Amino acid sequence: MCLGVPGKIVEVWDNAFMRMGKVDFGGVTREVSLAYVPEAQVGDYVIVHVGFAISVLNEEEAQETLALLAEMGQLEEELGIGAEGGADEVPGGIP
Repeated sequence: MCLGVPGKIVEVWDNAFMRMGKVDFGGVTREVSLAYVPEAQVGDYVIVHVGFAISVLNEEEAQETLALLAEMGQLEEELGIGAEGGADEVPGGIP
């Protein structure tokens, strides 16, 4: 199953094709496209689906959703983290 996972934007830049950012998912970071959320800035929380931030949400909603995903055991699966833990950046491992 592929879910939209909330994360916090920690860096933003423009490349030759689109606006990009680094998003922190509770210690695991991934590069994501910010093309669909041009208003998003560093410090904002976004929902990320298959490598694209698709909406901005507030911190309370993000934390609540992360807690529910962790409780369901889906957070690790969506972020590609194995039982032994995970690296901060996994090439091609965008949620």
